[in-house]
Amino acid sequence: MNTATRSTGRTLWVAIRAMAVFTVLCGVVYTLIVTGVGQLILPAQANGSLIKNTDGEVVGSSLIGQGFLDADGNPLPEYFQSRPSAAGDGWDGANSYGSNYGPENEDLIAAIAERKAQVAEFNGVSEDQVPPDAMTASASGLDPDISPEYAAIQVARVAEARAMGVEQVEELVAAHTQGRDLGYLGEPRVNVLELNLALDELED
Repeated sequence: MNTATRSTGRTLWVAIRAMAVFTVLCGVVYTLIVTGVGQLILPAQANGSLIKNTDGEVVGSSLIGQGFLDADGNPLPEYFQSRPSAAGDGWDGANSYGSNYGPENEDLIAAIAERKAQVAEFNGVSEDQVPPDAMTASASGLDPDISPEYAAIQVARVAEARAMGVEQVEELVAAHTQGRDLGYLGEPRVNVLELNLALDELED
């Protein structure tokens, strides 16, 4: 066996050993460490930020929006409604995307006008009270939160549908309104699933 062949063989053997070592380190050890740290420090987040009802059943995730509709796809009046969704047939976690329409797209303009009218009629408010997030889908189509303004125009409708006092529903909205992260990042928001679950638990 000549020198060149032996050198090539050694190089190949070193490469194989290096690949095996780094596969174990990066593919197994690192994964176990990160998973373990996540379960120890942030177990809820590490497991998908799942939300359970009083029976212990998983009803969704605080990170993924969902629709509150009847079998025909109509919004249920007793629930706060989420932002519109362009993900699949709506709030489809396997097809996360927005409409990708530009602001001058005629289809988008028509959809916004239609949603504005529908939201205003459904909640019994004037069209100029409908906030932007009630008319536009998020980039992911899975935004779990709405603005406090959108929640506010839904309070009277939800209270009437559930035979509750308006002030009682307003207190629930306030309790589920999150402020800006670190006091200055982002905007105040209301998690729709958590708010609706609190409404259901209040009536149980």
